[in-house]
This record gives sequence, C-alpha cells and structure tokens, in this order.
Amino acid sequence: MRWFKDLYSWVLSWAQTKYGAVALFVLAFTESVFFPIPPDILLIALALGATAKAFRYAFICTAGSVLGAFVGYAIGNYVWLTSSGEFSAFANFFFTNIPGFSVELYESIKALFAEWDFWVIFTAGFTPIPYKVFTITSGVFDVNLLMFSVASIIGRGARFFLVAWLIWKFGPSIKRFIDKYFNLLAIVFTLLIVGGFVLIKYVI
Repeated sequence: MRWFKDLYSWVLSWAQTKYGAVALFVLAFTESVFFPIPPDILLIALALGATAKAFRYAFICTAGSVLGAFVGYAIGNYVWLTSSGEFSAFANFFFTNIPGFSVELYESIKALFAEWDFWVIFTAGFTPIPYKVFTITSGVFDVNLLMFSVASIIGRGARFFLVAWLIWKFGPSIKRFIDKYFNLLAIVFTLLIVGGFVLIKYVI
C-alpha cells in the first residue's frame, strides 16, 4: 500500500533530524494506542546513527510505549463499551479505520485473557502482534493494572533493549538480520517461554 510506504519513510526521516529522540518517544507512545508503524524501525535507525546511545534510545522507546499502553488501557476501560455493553461509536471507529483492529480478533483476545492474563500482554509486547489491540482490550476486560504494568514493561523493554543490544554489539552488520529474522525469533522465544509454563501447569 502506497500510503503505508509513505508513512514508513516519513517515520524513518526523523532519524536524520535533531528531534529523533522526541519522535521516537511519540511514535512508541502512539503505536501503543493506534499508530500502525512499530517504533522499532526508528529505534534501529537512531541506534545505528549513534551506537553509544543505543540503550538510551531503547529506554525512551520503552517509556513511550508503556505510557501509551496506559492510555490504551484507559480507552478500553472508559470509552470502548456503552453502558449497555455494546461497542461505542469510538470502538466502531477503531474497528473500521485502525489497522489491526477487528471484532473477530477482539473476541479471540477475550478468550485468551480468561486463561493467560500476564502472558498475553507479555507476548503482545515482545512479539510483532499488534500491541495496541491488547492495551485497549486489557482495559475493556479490566485486567489487573499492576499485572498489566509489569507485563508491559517487561515485554516492551525486552524487545527494545534486545534490538539496542544487537546494534551496540554488532553494529550495522546486524541490521539486515534484525529486519529479516527478529520478529520470527521473538515469536519462537516467546513460545518457548510460554510453552515452559504450560508444561509446568498441565504436565508436571
């Protein structure tokens, strides 16, 4: 889609300005609520341009993302449903216009939360699953706020600091690897962690 490529290029362009760190915070914040471009791309660009600041950028990215998650949670908790339990006009706007949102996904997440509260949020935070969908649904389903906070900080922080560490350790040579394989490895890593707890819960 042309608009998505243009938006992607616009996000990357901030890495060439003195406002790159501010843009990273804003991008991470809004991506937790509605923005379709993940903050990783700007984080990578900024870290490659100043490797010594890679972990600083990871912290900025994590802080913006987690603060945005609280906004998403509040949206879900206060304005997603009407007093009669129906989707509000605000929710229907998201379903219609925001990439990643759908009624079908919403219902699927509802079932997941009933069983895996912490791990659902951690997985959404660490993997390429649209995080914004889970921040809002966490509020809708009134997920424990402390647990939501801890899972968000760990999930988002682990993802962004891992990206920063890879760039700090290996420099520009790792960029192609991150672009091509990072999301797949994140999913595998999460499945291994969650799978271990499933094994403990149901087998051991």
